[in-house]
Amino acid sequence: MDKRQMKTRKAIFDAFVRLLEHKNYNAIIVQDIIDEALIGRSTFYAHFETKEDLLEALCHELFSHIIDTASDFSHAHGLYKNSHIKEAIFLHILQHLEDNDNNILGLLSCESNELFLRHFKSSLKELIQSHFLNNQTCPHNNIPHDFISNHIAGSFVEMVLWWLETGREYSIEDMSRYFYHITEPLILEHQH
Repeated sequence: MDKRQMKTRKAIFDAFVRLLEHKNYNAIIVQDIIDEALIGRSTFYAHFETKEDLLEALCHELFSHIIDTASDFSHAHGLYKNSHIKEAIFLHILQHLEDNDNNILGLLSCESNELFLRHFKSSLKELIQSHFLNNQTCPHNNIPHDFISNHIAGSFVEMVLWWLETGREYSIEDMSRYFYHITEPLILEHQH
């Protein structure tokens, strides 16, 4: 993708995010996005086939960046220390949220947030499976690791929502510590 295409794609993403801040996803039509982005219809369709494709691409861009950098230990701003790597991964994700990269907090708390929360949870689930659990059933309690990763990811998403609803009253360090304290027994019991 050349610079011009990247700039157009960013304009479409930004327009879509602005619309989502005050309008329900289901009420947004492609023409709204085109008008907000100040582009032509053919330009929109050169990048995305449908509004759903745009949503999928936006979620992929938002969450893959957060998840990929959380699992890249060299990019972790000094958060990883010895045995605290697993806790630091959650802290790193919270750092991105606190920095409000790409207005992600607005998307997670907007009227159409369930669309973004579903993608966020799915991305977290993959991260948890690859960094915390193996892909088998735990032999002594017969609980599938897919169930465990789904539970932990869902818990993290709910924690983020609670943190937003309380006005981010607690620091990300506190939130990470609380979350890891609650989930650590599950993680340790089912880790690689």
